[in-house]
Amino acid sequence: MVSSEKTAQGIGRSAVFAQGFRDGLPIGMGYLAVSFSLGIAFSRAGFTPAQSFITSLLCNASAGEYAGVSLVGVQATYIEVALITLIANLRYLLMSLAFSQRFRPGESMLAKSILAFDLSDELFAIQIARAGYLDPVYGYGAILAAWPFWAIGTAIGCMTGEVLPVNLVSALSVALFGMFIAVIIPPIRTNRNLGGIVAVSFALSAAGTYLPVFAGISSGIRTIVLSLIICAGAALLFPRKEEEA
Repeated sequence: MVSSEKTAQGIGRSAVFAQGFRDGLPIGMGYLAVSFSLGIAFSRAGFTPAQSFITSLLCNASAGEYAGVSLVGVQATYIEVALITLIANLRYLLMSLAFSQRFRPGESMLAKSILAFDLSDELFAIQIARAGYLDPVYGYGAILAAWPFWAIGTAIGCMTGEVLPVNLVSALSVALFGMFIAVIIPPIRTNRNLGGIVAVSFALSAAGTYLPVFAGISSGIRTIVLSLIICAGAALLFPRKEEEA
């Protein structure tokens, strides 16, 4: 249980946990919709609902998990599955590096490990957007609220199979895009430079997706390359002052 001890900001730990849980619930709702379509892929690959549930409970990574289950469905080798999953999930390496710089000095390895276990795009975004050091208690609440929905949605999708139309399943995925917009809009309002960086990110991402010259590059590699270019450019053009850290 979360104690009532005060955090460094003077807020009760129970209140911080509740904030994380509250912020994690919309993410969980988005997970439920998106993982539903993933469950259909599990069904087509021959998985049972129980197997899909356990897999998603241990692996909360949409692109990597979809790539892995698709390869299993065509009886790919273990090495092929491992390599493709690694490529699809390389962006988490960059996210982990950014995440590790925000921990309070002396933070326990247990706390870091728990947060690293479910470092998804959305949970990373809401935690890294908070000012100051990362508060593990906030992360615990967000993970507890969001994490189970990914596995539950996958199992439901696997049970449903191909009963629902594909267009309907795809439409449910819009919830996550709305959530991403809700995450980036507040800081953009107070930081004009950040707004420009986001606009450039959108433009380069669209170019990488639709221009024929990038057609042979996987989405995972594109994400890594664009992230490095945009972050390096932002660091050079808008360096962060030491007192702002």
